[in-house]
Amino acid sequence: MNHSFSEPITREHRKGIVTSLDEADKHAIRRKVHEFFFRNEIPTIDKVLEEVNGDTTLPNFKPSTFHKLLKHLNFKWKKRGRNSLLMDREEIVLWRREYLIKIKSYRDQNRKIYYLDETWVNAGHTTSKVWVDETVTSSRRAFLDGLSIGLKNPAGKGKRLITCHIGSETGFVVDGLWCFESKKTGDYHEEMNGQSFEQWFSRVLPNLEENPVIVLDNAPYYSRKLEKIPTTASKKADIQDWLRSKNISFEESMLKVQLLKIVKEHKAKFEKYIIDEMAASQNKTVLRLPPYHCELNPIELIWADIKNNIAQHNKTFKFSDLKDLFNEALLSITAQKWQNCVNHVKDKVEKKMWELDNILEVQAEPFIIELGGSESSDYESTSSS
Repeated sequence: MNHSFSEPITREHRKGIVTSLDEADKHAIRRKVHEFFFRNEIPTIDKVLEEVNGDTTLPNFKPSTFHKLLKHLNFKWKKRGRNSLLMDREEIVLWRREYLIKIKSYRDQNRKIYYLDETWVNAGHTTSKVWVDETVTSSRRAFLDGLSIGLKNPAGKGKRLITCHIGSETGFVVDGLWCFESKKTGDYHEEMNGQSFEQWFSRVLPNLEENPVIVLDNAPYYSRKLEKIPTTASKKADIQDWLRSKNISFEESMLKVQLLKIVKEHKAKFEKYIIDEMAASQNKTVLRLPPYHCELNPIELIWADIKNNIAQHNKTFKFSDLKDLFNEALLSITAQKWQNCVNHVKDKVEKKMWELDNILEVQAEPFIIELGGSESSDYESTSSS
């Protein structure tokens, strides 16, 4: 445990089931939709909902809630003839395609690629399935027969360890581990914050090879902007001041809506992320994953291996022992393991994603009409028919 930071106090916000859903579940549900595409089968909301609710590892949803969730995951509903079709939004498809093109280009340039991500594990983390002796029907019977009543279960999830790390096909980066104890029971993403992450990131950067690429997702704490770009919430005078500071011409008589249109036309040049600029100053490139595409990050497979290791060896369900188990599991991850995970993503997952976009285009092209604002009413009439 090399680094830890005090996390700032944040306000509690009441969240709905859609926004409070665990990231792992969101990724799993996204994959359910994509499995239909790989089978060249049209994924209607009813069909996907049936598969999700039939999966014991995922929560159950009502149709209306599931509809909101799919929109939250950036799916849209299109109509092709008589069949409704769930599709990734165009910006997600484009982001995914550009990511795949860029990472292939970086590999062709022989640039070292690092993969960064955070995860968490509870003190009560253990295996979900074990062998059970069904002949032992009571504690009294077990005592008389000199047997046990089986493994003890954790009393609850217990304290949570939050960790962030970075690695490549040659292994984890030396002194790259950041861990701290969670103070909340809800979504752990709320306890990671931009300032703390940036402090850790600045210490990690010098430990990376020259001219590398750093792959990460779009979590809020990775995505603090270098400067605030005016929005509809900005005052008109502040928008004018921002335009003047960028030497962008406008007429004093313009309405606020006209000024915002000018901002929109130019903001791409000024929307820069703090950590991207930190990396660029040291000749390093940040490459961001498309939203909800964690399967493109090999470190996710590493985290799964570490969590499985902890689950297999967790006996006490104490937080102090959890930290030891985590460190032991971390040490068990070899360079070969990293290379296997990177190769799996490169040779299988990325290839599958590339093929997926071609499948989506073939599925969507003939006679598509985008439903836009009428999604809800059309969905309800389709479900009830």
